[in-house]
Amino acid sequence: MTTEETLENVEKALEEIRPFLMSDGGNIKLLSIEDGVVKVQLEGACTGCSVNQMTLKNGVEATIKKYAPQIVEVINVA
Repeated sequence: MTTEETLENVEKALEEIRPFLMSDGGNIKLLSIEDGVVKVQLEGACTGCSVNQMTLKNGVEATIKKYAPQIVEVINVA
């Protein structure tokens, strides 16, 4: 998969999960993709949420890996 295809697939995954985050007053922004690691920034209500790491791993990371299996990890950059 090319870099462009990976970017497109990660964006598709974020578009799938974004409505769920927005319904709770949050959002997510893609910062970069480097060496199989996706860096995102949780925004709004997600920044102070006590379960944001669970959301990041079980929701965001799982969805991204469904679209782009070569992704190794998703991390939140505050």
